[in-house]
Amino acid sequence: MTDHDFNVFTDAEIAYLASQRLGRLPTLAADGTLQNNPVGFEVDPQRGVIDIYGRDMGNSRKFHNVSATSQVAFVVDDIVSFDPWVVRCFEMRGTAEALTDQPPPTPYVSREVIQIHPRRIVSWGLGQG
Repeated sequence: MTDHDFNVFTDAEIAYLASQRLGRLPTLAADGTLQNNPVGFEVDPQRGVIDIYGRDMGNSRKFHNVSATSQVAFVVDDIVSFDPWVVRCFEMRGTAEALTDQPPPTPYVSREVIQIHPRRIVSWGLGQG
């Protein structure tokens, strides 16, 4: 298991995240309730952040939650094998920004983005890194 408290992704984490399409983004609402959403994502290893885009991100509950509290977690995991049981996981906790008027990576997403800055990363099953 890799557990680090700095905002640098290991090579194994970058490779794993590049191979995956969906993660889960739990956000904290201003009233203290939690919301968990499946999301697409992009990793920016140079800046040490994960970007979450969406079709109408600015009107989403997750975007408003991040605007209100900035506390998030992000998880990507999968099962490599059932027998033997082999699981891979990347978990990141940190703060996020709800950014507006950002250049979208594709024409299918809006100009808002949730940008996650890691405070703690835990990963396992990803090989050496």
